[in-house]
Amino acid sequence: MGRLLRTVAVVGAAKATANAVDDRHDAKQAAAAEAAAPAAPAVAPGDDIVSQLTKLGELKGAGVLSEAEFEAAKAKLLG
Repeated sequence: MGRLLRTVAVVGAAKATANAVDDRHDAKQAAAAEAAAPAAPAVAPGDDIVSQLTKLGELKGAGVLSEAEFEAAKAKLLG
């Protein structure tokens, strides 16, 4: 009976460890996916380029966009 209880305890500990490793792996994948997501804001279609550039400038001024993100979005708008 003692051997059975020890086996159950070992199996339970191994399962808990495997679950913790899986959870950490999932969290790392989610963080990597979030970091890889495009940071440029969506601009409503139909807006003219000047208003879109103004919105981008406001976002950059508010600290929402970095200089690099602002330049990339501006280049995309200007073609």
